[in-house]
Amino acid sequence: MTDPEYLDVTLAAGKTFFHSVKENHTVFAYVIDGEAYFDSARIPFAHDAAGVNYFDMQPPCVCGDGTLVLYETGGKNIVITSDKRSVRFLLISGKPLNEPIAWYGPIVMNTHAELRKAFQEYQDGTFIKQR
Repeated sequence: MTDPEYLDVTLAAGKTFFHSVKENHTVFAYVIDGEAYFDSARIPFAHDAAGVNYFDMQPPCVCGDGTLVLYETGGKNIVITSDKRSVRFLLISGKPLNEPIAWYGPIVMNTHAELRKAFQEYQDGTFIKQR
């Protein structure tokens, strides 16, 4: 249904990774270790990045450990370049489900009501269901 693609990539220092993403797929990269440039033009605001300092008025263009880079819809080539350090990252894409998202901490549901219920079940010890 979502036609996912999940790549675990290790890129040596000074190398470039090219990858074509299917049309209309949502694409994100998560940096596990090291750092790299996830925008070939090296423009800090060219992509959304979570895990960085939101109040930095001159954000670095290089993305390091724990950064999540969200690209616009797919159908384009992704270019990732390492510089002085190697990098390991996950590159994940898939068709969007176009469903609402309610997210808090490690739990993702469709509505805030479902989210509250999930946390209550977690506290009650009934969150994980046996089949």
